[in-house]
Amino acid sequence: MSDALLVPCAHCAGLNRIPAARLGETPKCGHCKAEVLSATPFELNQANFDRQIKGDLPLLVDVWADWCGPCKAFAPVFQQAAAQLRGRCRLGKLDSEANHELSARLGIRSIPSLILYRDGRESARQSGAMPLPQLLAWLNGQGL
Repeated sequence: MSDALLVPCAHCAGLNRIPAARLGETPKCGHCKAEVLSATPFELNQANFDRQIKGDLPLLVDVWADWCGPCKAFAPVFQQAAAQLRGRCRLGKLDSEANHELSARLGIRSIPSLILYRDGRESARQSGAMPLPQLLAWLNGQGL
């Protein structure tokens, strides 16, 4: 089963082994039975963050706050990206106000900030909102 990937569930963060050929489908979690790969960004927080960055599928994190105008303007772009990247990259949102300690640990200095994780480690970071074509081009430059 060498073509299988370990992917954390967007809902319960349980690790699931999913054949690469099935990533475009809607595989169900073996733990909570929800869809493992969401077509919408899912919520990240202090409790689930360390488990969500693991796995074989990259995770793009949008660090945002409710009071931030650019963050609100970027939210629909991030939503569209989640639908387009389903099966290639998972997208999660981290509220910096509700998760002060985690934001500090990540070294967040401006929002919105995008952090790309691969194999549990940060591989790229970008600050500021951007239109969808620019976001997709940036991710393409990161090998997605």
